Amino acid sequence: MFQFIQQQKDLEPILGQMEQCSTYGLDTEFIKVDTLWPKLGVFQINVANQVYLLDGTTLDLSAFWQKIFAAKQNIFHACGEDIDLIYHYAQQNNLNNVFDTQVALSFLGYGLQVSYQNALKTLLNIEIDKDQTRSDWLARPLSQEQLNYAANDVLYIMQLSEKIQTELRAKGMLEWVLEDCRHLTYEIGQHTATQDLYQDVGNYRHSRRQLMQLQRLAVWRDELAKALNIPKSFILKNSSLLDVVEKNPRNPFVLATVKDIRANIVREYGKTILALLKDLPEPEQWPERLPRPLRASQQLSEQIEQILANAVAETGIPKEVLMRKKWLNALHQHALLQRTEQDLPAYLLGWRYPLLTRPLLDVFCQVSDLA
Repeated sequence: MFQFIQQQKDLEPILGQMEQCSTYGLDTEFIKVDTLWPKLGVFQINVANQVYLLDGTTLDLSAFWQKIFAAKQNIFHACGEDIDLIYHYAQQNNLNNVFDTQVALSFLGYGLQVSYQNALKTLLNIEIDKDQTRSDWLARPLSQEQLNYAANDVLYIMQLSEKIQTELRAKGMLEWVLEDCRHLTYEIGQHTATQDLYQDVGNYRHSRRQLMQLQRLAVWRDELAKALNIPKSFILKNSSLLDVVEKNPRNPFVLATVKDIRANIVREYGKTILALLKDLPEPEQWPERLPRPLRASQQLSEQIEQILANAVAETGIPKEVLMRKKWLNALHQHALLQRTEQDLPAYLLGWRYPLLTRPLLDVFCQVSDLA
C-alpha cells in the first residue's frame, strides 16, 4: 500500500520515478505548536499511483524539492500550510504548478473549506479515518495508525483530482481554478514588509501616534520571533498590541494590566516595550491614518449585488468564490485614492477583470466622482 522511506539510499529510486511521471499527489505532516517555523515530520507523495512516506527527520530532501518545483502539476487538498512548509524548507517561494482540490471544489459549489474526508465521501464514496490529526509527527517510531493515516491523505487524491478536473473542464472553469491556485501560492510566498506589519493590526480608528507605536512594536515582535523561532503570539498577541497602544502605559505596573500579556514578557521585555512606546521619531515620520473600510450606501450595495448576481448567473460560480470582502475594500480604495490597477490584488487582474473588476471599478469611480 505504501513505503515509509527513512534511508537516503531508498530515496534515489523515488527521485528516478519522479523523472518519469511529473504529476504528483502531495501532503505533509508537521508540528508547529511552539515554533515560528514548521518542523517536518512526514512528506507524503503519490507518484504513478505509488505512495511513499518520506521521513522529514532523517532525509536530505534537497533534490526532492527541485522535482516538485519542476513538476507539471502538484496536487494538494487545502495546500496553504503545505506550501508554506515547502517554501521554508526549499528556500524558494515560486511554486506555480499547484492544483488544489479544495479550491476547485469551491468553484463547484461545495463550500470554501470542504475537508478532504468529506470530499472523498461525497465524490468517490470513499471513507477514511481522520483520528490521527493531532499526532506527534516528530516522534519515532511512528505507529501503524499514524502511517496509515498519512498514506490515506494521498492514496486517493489523484482519483479525486481527476474527477474534479473532468467536471471543471466540462463547465469551462479549469483554467480559472488553475489561475486562482497560482495566485494562492504566490500570495503565500509574499511577506508583508517589516515596516508595514502594523497595518495588519491597526485600523482607521487609531491616531497617527498610535500607528507609529504599533509600527515599532510590530517590527520588534517580528524580529524577536524570528530570532527565537517562537510564534509572534508568544511575545504579544494582536489583542495585546492594540490594548498596549490604547493604554499607553508609562510603567511596568500599567503594562502588566494589558490584555492577554504574559507575565514573563513584562518581566523580560517590559523596559523595551515602554521605550518603544515613548521614544518616537518626529511626527512628520509617523504613518498616515489608515483608510476606513467600505461602508456602502443602499444604492451602492444594490449595484454591487447586481454585478455579483450577473457574474453568478453567467458563470455558475458561488458569490463567495467570485469576490471576497477584502477585494471589495481594495477596489474601493483603488477608486478613492486613484491608484493604478497594478496595485490591485492579483486575483482581480485575471479572469475576474472583465467579469467583476471593471464593472465594480466603474461603479466605485462614479461614486467617488459624485463625492
